[in-house]
Amino acid sequence: MTSPAPFLRRDPADVVPWAETCGEIRCLVEEKDGAAAEVHQVQIHDAKLHYHAQTDEFYYVIDGHGTMQLDDATIELHKGVVVYVPRGTKHKAMGELTVLTVCIPRGVLNDIHELE
Repeated sequence: MTSPAPFLRRDPADVVPWAETCGEIRCLVEEKDGAAAEVHQVQIHDAKLHYHAQTDEFYYVIDGHGTMQLDDATIELHKGVVVYVPRGTKHKAMGELTVLTVCIPRGVLNDIHELE
């Protein structure tokens, strides 16, 4: 029997991206990794308004600029900005953005409720 490694190292260049609700996603830390959270690198484009019933998200803007709709508010996004999105908040990001999302607890990919 093998024990899981006490750490995880994953290079985004080694992860094949795929299309999802917010654009193109690279899952850097996935639910199956067993960590307390998931971490995704996302190229935002054609995002759909959605919410998560069981998952909180943190967005960190790696590059680009745009806006984010959070329920009835719209905020500006640019490189370096961090946004906390509590579970249940309807949201979508718009613009040319590369973001890192941290999703707590893990399982966000089974907790996406699209509204458009």
